[in-house]
Amino acid sequence: MARVRVIPVMLILSFFQCKTLFSTSLASGQRDVVDALVLHNILGITKHESRVILCWNNNLTKEETEKYTVKYILSYKFFNTTHERKERLQEKKKIIRLELHSGFHAKVKTQLFAKDTEDIIKESGWTEFTYKAPPVYIQNLSCIIYNISFFNCTWHIKTEAPEDIQMFCSLRHVGKDFECQQYIQNARKKNIGCLMKEISFQPSRKINLNLTVRDLRNSSGGVSYYKAFTPQTIEKLNPPINVSVSLENRSIKIHWKPPPTIGSASSKCFLYQVKITDRKIVDVTSEKYKYPFHKSANKCAAQVRVKKEICMRNKIWSEWSEPVFIHDENTVDVMVLSLTLFCVLIFLGGLLICACRRYRCLEVITMPVPHPSDNIKTWLAADETHHQKQMSMQMEMNSEVTMGIPDENVQQQKCLKESGLEDL
Repeated sequence: MARVRVIPVMLILSFFQCKTLFSTSLASGQRDVVDALVLHNILGITKHESRVILCWNNNLTKEETEKYTVKYILSYKFFNTTHERKERLQEKKKIIRLELHSGFHAKVKTQLFAKDTEDIIKESGWTEFTYKAPPVYIQNLSCIIYNISFFNCTWHIKTEAPEDIQMFCSLRHVGKDFECQQYIQNARKKNIGCLMKEISFQPSRKINLNLTVRDLRNSSGGVSYYKAFTPQTIEKLNPPINVSVSLENRSIKIHWKPPPTIGSASSKCFLYQVKITDRKIVDVTSEKYKYPFHKSANKCAAQVRVKKEICMRNKIWSEWSEPVFIHDENTVDVMVLSLTLFCVLIFLGGLLICACRRYRCLEVITMPVPHPSDNIKTWLAADETHHQKQMSMQMEMNSEVTMGIPDENVQQQKCLKESGLEDL
């Protein structure tokens, strides 16, 4: 009887010991829990333009797939880069966009999880794969959107690129294709940039840039590289507008307005930086900045720049706005205005001097009065002599008239006597 009782106790203890070991093995992630499963993967690719569709398969049966939760770990790294990308997937494929990379190295492994506890039961080893694409002769590609409808892309050509190749650029956006309007060329007449304008960008639709490398020695189709952009992520905003400064309660308050932009223009979307002379650059999320006013012998200037940060992350800052000067309690820089007025006066004075020299105005004003010639002197002397003769003749005539007046009175009296009217 003693032996009969011992066996069940040993079986029970063995059962609990195995269960504990099994649970510990699940928690620690050991791969030898289910020795009957031997996992391995088979990798394959499908090439489509600039995309590589990486596919794999495992040797699990349908029953095993339904019994466990199957997940995959994919790790891949592009050539000439150090950053390794790792993802956990449930699908057995991954679309890898080559963009301007000439290939990548990838590896994948399968993991089995318990459906109830999500503890790892088993995992396979890594299955590796290397994909080599045609050589890429373009590097340092950079694109920006500015003034809302202007698009600018630049790139560099690698030194190992063949001499007879040429780069061509186009883009596709909202179902429309746009050829490059104006190329930027280097000293070797190679296209290293493209300028486009008057393009209506939709913020939620991607820009698909196509760079084609063609060999000018033959007419066969070239190799194309593709890169996608979200418009708002590459938009370089104009500086903030209507920047002004006011003095309120012994504090300087700077105001501004956001510039026009693609997509949402909500004030919550913008991040600003304020730069004031002799102060650190400050990040501001509103359209104003206030700081205590301290009298200073030196004037200072305030500037603001902006980028989108909240609604859509963007790394491109705008240019700084025109400086607004602050000096003591005045918000207008009198010195700058005075200097500007002085320069304007000097400029106008210079124009006046040049005009006078051109039209000889100074020579006319400063020209000396000429002396009269001998003929003029003789004419003036003769005229004076003639004038004196006329004056003397006039005087004689006047004297004769005066002397003839008494004789006329005597004749009148004689006539009166003869007519007998004298007594009357």
